[in-house]
Amino acid sequence: MLTSALELPRSSFYHKSDVQNKRDLETYQIVKEYHIKAKGKSGIRQLKMQIERSEGLILNHKRIARIKRKFKLETMIRRKNKYRFFAKKKHEHETCKNVLQRNFSQSKPDQVYSMDITEVRYNKKKAYIAAIKDLCSKEVIAKSVSNRINIELTNSAVDKAIKKLPESKRKSLMIHTDQGFHFTHISYRERLQKEGITQSMSRKGNCLDNAPIESFFGTLKDHLDFTDCKNIKDVEKEVTKQINYYNHRRPQLGLKKMPPSEYRRHLNF
Repeated sequence: MLTSALELPRSSFYHKSDVQNKRDLETYQIVKEYHIKAKGKSGIRQLKMQIERSEGLILNHKRIARIKRKFKLETMIRRKNKYRFFAKKKHEHETCKNVLQRNFSQSKPDQVYSMDITEVRYNKKKAYIAAIKDLCSKEVIAKSVSNRINIELTNSAVDKAIKKLPESKRKSLMIHTDQGFHFTHISYRERLQKEGITQSMSRKGNCLDNAPIESFFGTLKDHLDFTDCKNIKDVEKEVTKQINYYNHRRPQLGLKKMPPSEYRRHLNF
């Protein structure tokens, strides 16, 4: 080689900045590919795990952050959305204790579910999503989508979740929610009581008591794309698509870098 003939060290022959720029450009091409796949909505940790799983390439999160800054790959950040709760009708509704007490770490699936409702907008209209999340596997067990925020929205999601469980497991299940209108309603309470399911509720006005499902909704909204949605059926298809991605393809750091469904299989449940 030329460096050997001239008896020069390679570090003196090549400009360090040129080598660094070449490495950065190679890394940029990889990061950019997964940034585009996620429509600019995946953060540094998510990009790192996706690249590791798909490419077998280990990239330091600081390096990814530097590449994103250098090449101006900006992550889209969701806007905070204020959710308005329904007023309670005292003669129809009743709250219960916070049995869960923020014990979000569960060792077995189908022991504790977290449930809530969120609002989304499409084509200048509103839609509502009720979802139920397993606190162990982090899977979204069931969901319901509607253009009406009525009792049927939540009761439908609960029915779907219950039907997936054998009767022998239902009595050991707890479902935790906030004190919203839907979860204090007599039809919801009686549905859980009939199956022997324990009901738990957050303290009034304390969203941190139900943080896991709130976190999921934030992630879901980062990925939802309602650009081509013209009606509620289109919205439901998009929600189903993104929940399937979340359950079966999106790795999570707290699940040994596995997607929720894979982590459940890992636990042998």
